Amino acid sequence: MERAGRLKGCIVALRARVAATKRPDTTQITTDGICGTMKVEEFDYDLPREMIAQHPSGEREASRLLVCDREKGTMEHRYFSDITGYLREGDVLVINDSKVFPARLKARKKTGGMIDVLLVRSVGGGTWDCLVRGMPRSGSAIPVTVGDHGAVIARSGDSWTISFVSREEGDEVIETLGRMPLPPYIKRDGEDGAADFERYQTVYAEKPGSIAAPTAGFHFSEELLGRIAARGVEIVKVTLHVGIGTFSLIHPGLLEDHRMHGERYEIDETSKGRIRAARQEGRRVVACGTSSVRTLETLFGVNGNGTLAGETELFIYPGYRFHCVDALITNFHLPRSTPLVLVAAFMGAGPLKRAYAEAIRGGYRFYSYGDAMFIS
Repeated sequence: MERAGRLKGCIVALRARVAATKRPDTTQITTDGICGTMKVEEFDYDLPREMIAQHPSGEREASRLLVCDREKGTMEHRYFSDITGYLREGDVLVINDSKVFPARLKARKKTGGMIDVLLVRSVGGGTWDCLVRGMPRSGSAIPVTVGDHGAVIARSGDSWTISFVSREEGDEVIETLGRMPLPPYIKRDGEDGAADFERYQTVYAEKPGSIAAPTAGFHFSEELLGRIAARGVEIVKVTLHVGIGTFSLIHPGLLEDHRMHGERYEIDETSKGRIRAARQEGRRVVACGTSSVRTLETLFGVNGNGTLAGETELFIYPGYRFHCVDALITNFHLPRSTPLVLVAAFMGAGPLKRAYAEAIRGGYRFYSYGDAMFIS
């Protein structure tokens, strides 16, 4: 009887703690604060193909912006240039300065057949982990040429590597022959994609390492960032190199069964201190993009003592209790994707579905080159 009473008290306390987070429409919470009943199939939605943006908007800040207020339950239709009206003096705007490198290569086999290669990360000595299309399922190592450069593609466990003679030669191949790693839903019908070297990149990108862009930052121009800073908003940079973990879709089943691939992040002590000071002083931390969210929540997680650099495998889904982020700028994401599930954790699964339905009704543009949301 005494044990049952303690259990009942724990349940009551847990329910109170969940209610205090003010995260509407999250599902049942287990004792570790993580959702244990939601299936990935609940994050499907239908999108007309013509709403998938194939090109960026003419001007970065001319994208549309759906403003969602979680407390009031309201939505407003704006343009991204209006973001200045929703940021406050004293806010800390956190942006991801990772730079996308031209990670797509075409390799030719001795038989003349072509192989599509997506570089994932360097493992040193001119060798890269990669994804390939056009390789036989069996076989260990196959010599190929990339332009005039020789290389070897080899199976490494369940994945692949491509090896050049040296790191320097590999870097030269990437610089001269690499193409930007646009997602497969962007179809260009023979366009050379030269403009993507500028537009599939944020204006503040500095540190090469991502194979997919932190797309929420696409909407900022240098001028807009200047206007935001002039309003008394602190702009702080973090780095998370986006890898296959961010854009890999979640397999059917329970969300908690999904495992993220590790992605490298870093921040300097000064920047972390500025974010810590904002939190202590009750000022908002506004994350630009889900990659910034994952970095911040890794740094300021349960004990608030995350290391300044490392790898994060943090998977955020409904039921997660946020420790750092107060507001979020994000694009519209694919069904069953980890960024979509993260946004559902932040604003609630029900409000997310209503916001996406409103965006579809309003003719917003979706995915990497699409429009944006501001969630406060």
